[in-house]
Amino acid sequence: MKIDIDTSVCIGSGQCVLTAPGVFTQDDDGFSTLLPGREDGTGDPLVREAARACPVQAIAVTDD
Repeated sequence: MKIDIDTSVCIGSGQCVLTAPGVFTQDDDGFSTLLPGREDGTGDPLVREAARACPVQAIAVTDD
């Protein structure tokens, strides 16, 4: 699984962090980023739901 966050689209709503806090966090500016070591999202069933919850579709999840 590969997770891409389009930082030019992200508005920092935090829905990804609320949905999958084991994978996503927010940087100092409030924008979505991945927790260190969680770049592939493996093992977290909520990653795809977090991508769907993003109000601006800034998160793309693809299978390797």
